[in-house]
Amino acid sequence: MKSSSRPSSSRPSPDRRAERGAAGRAAPERAAPGPVAPGASAPGPAAGLVDAHVHVFPPEMIRDREAYLDRDERFGTLHRSPKAPMATADQVLAHMDETGVDFSILVGFGFADQGLCRMVNDYVIEAVAAHPGRLAGLACVAPDAPGAVAELERCLGAGLRGCGELAPESNGPGLDAVADCLAERGSMLMVHSNEPLGHRYPGKGSYTPEACFALAEAHPGLSLVFAHMGGGLFLYELMPEVREALADVYYDTAAVPYLYGNEVYDVAVACAGSEKLLFATDYPLLSPTRYTEGLSRLAPVDRAAVANGNARRVFRL
Repeated sequence: MKSSSRPSSSRPSPDRRAERGAAGRAAPERAAPGPVAPGASAPGPAAGLVDAHVHVFPPEMIRDREAYLDRDERFGTLHRSPKAPMATADQVLAHMDETGVDFSILVGFGFADQGLCRMVNDYVIEAVAAHPGRLAGLACVAPDAPGAVAELERCLGAGLRGCGELAPESNGPGLDAVADCLAERGSMLMVHSNEPLGHRYPGKGSYTPEACFALAEAHPGLSLVFAHMGGGLFLYELMPEVREALADVYYDTAAVPYLYGNEVYDVAVACAGSEKLLFATDYPLLSPTRYTEGLSRLAPVDRAAVANGNARRVFRL
C-alpha cells in the first residue's frame, strides 16, 4: 500500500496531543454502559441530534442516473441498481423532520471526474445557503485530477465547512495537497475508510487503518474524520504512541449497523473515548432509527457527545 509522501519526523507536539496520551486523558465520570434490559424502552440518541454524514445528489443526476453510471466506475458500482438509494436535499430535510434530526452535514460523492464533483458541489452550496439552520456541507474533489485544490478553495470560499467524503485507494501527492489546503484554512477532511477483514460489499476499498494512520501522521493538526469507524483504527488508540499521533482524528458511525454488532459503541468509547466519535448515518443508505439501539448503550454524557457535541466542534456549527 502506498504510504503518504509526507515525512512524519516534522510532526509538532501540541499540548492537546500530550493530553490525549494514554496516561493523560481524564475520562468523564460515567455509569457502566450496557444493553437495554428486556422489556425496557431504549432512550433516544440525544436532543439536538447532528448527523455528520449524509449523501445528496442533484435532482437531475438522480433522474438521469443511467447517464452517469459509466462515467465513474465507483459510482456505477454503487448506484447501477435502480433500487440503490439516492436523495436530494429536500428529501434529507423531510427525513430529518420524521426522525428528529436537528442538523445534517451534506457530503457529495468522490467522483474521479472533477466536473462531476463540481456539479454536486454547486448543489450542496445551494442547499446549505437555503437552509443554514439545518444543513452544512462539505466539498468533494478528485485529488488526483487537475484543479482539485482550486475547486476546494472555491467551495470553502462559498461557505462549505471542509472536504469529504473522499474515497482514495491510497495516499499520495494529490491527497496531501488537499490536506495542506484544509490545514491552512483550519478546515477538516472526511475520508472513506474500510475494515481490512470481514465480508465483501460494493464499494469496499483498500483504504484501511494503515493508510488512515499514515495520513494522520503526515498532517498533524488537521482534523480528520475517518468514516465507517476508520475501518477499526480506533482499536489501536490503546497504544500510547498511536493515540498521540491520532489526537486530531475522529471516527464516524456511518453504516455501523451493516458492519458491526452494537457492542462496537462500548468498545470504541473504551479505546478512543466518546469525544472521538461522531453520530453519522450514511443516509439514504440507512435511517437514523437504525442507530438508536446501539447509541442507547452509552451513558448519557457519552451519548450527548457522540450525538451532537463532537460534531458541533469538528464542523464549527
